[in-house]
Amino acid sequence: VAAAMTVGGIQGWRYYQSKQAFEAGELYSQLQGAAGSGDQKKVQDIAAVLAEKYPRTGYAVFAALAGAKAAVDSGDTAGATTRLQWAVDNGKDDETRDIARLRLAAVLLDEKKYDAALQLLDGKHVDALSALYADLQGDVLVAQGKAQEARSAYQLALDKSDAKSSYRALIQVKLDALGEAK
Repeated sequence: VAAAMTVGGIQGWRYYQSKQAFEAGELYSQLQGAAGSGDQKKVQDIAAVLAEKYPRTGYAVFAALAGAKAAVDSGDTAGATTRLQWAVDNGKDDETRDIARLRLAAVLLDEKKYDAALQLLDGKHVDALSALYADLQGDVLVAQGKAQEARSAYQLALDKSDAKSSYRALIQVKLDALGEAK
């Protein structure tokens, strides 16, 4: 009887997880359609439903990222901040959390919350994002009027970026705009 109940419980749990994933996938598909048609409100609404009803699925984190983009595009930085913080807190893997953290720091820069943005950027992150983190850190430091520190951040971004990347040219322009070190 105990073995039958255990097997039944396991099968029930698998069925529940499968059903949750399917429903979340259907909603995420709707979110992508709304994003493609430019319906920012619908994207944000679906992202909220996914985060609330299906938070353990991978779809919820990606929906939070899409919802944050829609919020920024709509001028709702508070909504974007909330969704990005949720993605940072609930991301399943380091890279996804680090992307959310990077986007959150960019929103904080736009809101002129420089210290909070720098605090996010100073945290540990996957090496693949090092150039992006250093570049955004340079942007925050420029906004604070700290040219010397920004120059160091941009140089680090340049050093960490792929030599064949076209993104290097943008970093170099930012570094050149700061002029020579004094």
